[in-house]
Amino acid sequence: MFERCKRNRRNSEKFSGRLECKVTIITGSNSGIGKATALDFAKRGARVIMACRNLAKANVAKEEIVKLSGNENVVVRHVDLASLRSVRNFAQNIISTEDRLHVLVNNAGIAGVANIKSEDDIDLGLQVNHYAPFLLTNLLIDLLRKSAPSRIIHVSSKMHKMGSLDFDNMNCEKGMNILTVYVNSKLYNVIGSNEIARRLEGTGVTSNSLHPGVIRTEIYQNFNAVGRYLLNKTCDLFFKTAEQGAQTTIYLAVSDEVANCSGRYFKDCKEDRPASIAQDREVGEIFWEKCCEILSMKPIERFI
Repeated sequence: MFERCKRNRRNSEKFSGRLECKVTIITGSNSGIGKATALDFAKRGARVIMACRNLAKANVAKEEIVKLSGNENVVVRHVDLASLRSVRNFAQNIISTEDRLHVLVNNAGIAGVANIKSEDDIDLGLQVNHYAPFLLTNLLIDLLRKSAPSRIIHVSSKMHKMGSLDFDNMNCEKGMNILTVYVNSKLYNVIGSNEIARRLEGTGVTSNSLHPGVIRTEIYQNFNAVGRYLLNKTCDLFFKTAEQGAQTTIYLAVSDEVANCSGRYFKDCKEDRPASIAQDREVGEIFWEKCCEILSMKPIERFI
C-alpha cells in the first residue's frame, strides 16, 4: 500500500502536460480529491470551474487554490447533485457563459446512505453518485464535442466489482442496504462511462472511469460516530492522501498516453480490468435507456 502511494506521487512527474486555454469542470471540488484535482489543474494553467453544493466551503477552497497556484482563473458555480433541477440550472449556466469545455470530471460522491429519496423521487445515494452526473454529462455533451479533443472522467471505485445490476431495482424499487447502494452506484459509473465512450466514438471526446484508491475524504461523513472513528483510525495507517488519490484523475485529464483511450477503467495511473458486466455492449444499451427513463429525460436532453 505505502509503496503504491509513493509511486503515485512520482506519477505526477510523468504527465507534465499543461492546460492553458483549457476549460475544466470538477464536481465536488471544495474538499478531498476534487480539491486536489482543482489545485493541480489550476497550477497547469486551466480555467477551473469548481462545481459545488456548499458555496461557503467552495469559496474558501477557491481562495486557497488561487493563492497556491497563482492562477486567478478559478470560479465557483453552484450545483446540488441531490436536485436534478439544480443540475439542469448549472448546465444551462455553463452553456450560456462558456464557449468551450475540455475536461469534465464527475468526482462528487456520497456514502453511508440508503433508501432515502431525493426531491426527484430517486434514491439519494444513487442519484448523487450516478444519475445526476449521468444527466450532467448528457447536458454538456454538445459543448464537449464542440471543444474536442476533450475528456470525460468518472471517479468510480474498485468496489464496483462488488456491485450487481438488476434492471428492476435500479432505483431501489426492491430496496438496498448502505453498502449495496454505494457499490451499485460505482458499477453504474463504469457501465455508463463505457457506454458513453461507445456512443462518442469518432467524435474526439473520450470517456474513462477510475478507482482513485481508498482515500481519507469527507465522503464518509454520513457514517455514524463509531464508523467515522474506526475509518479515521484506519485512514491514518493505510489510506491515501487526497493528493495521492487525485493522481489517476489528473493522469486521465492531461497525459498524452491516454489521449486516444476511451471506454477504459484505470487504477494507479494504469489500465485495469473492470467488472465483466461493464464491458457488455447489450447491457450498456439497456442500461442507458433505463437511466434515461429513471431521469425522465426529454429527447433534447439525450445526446444519442
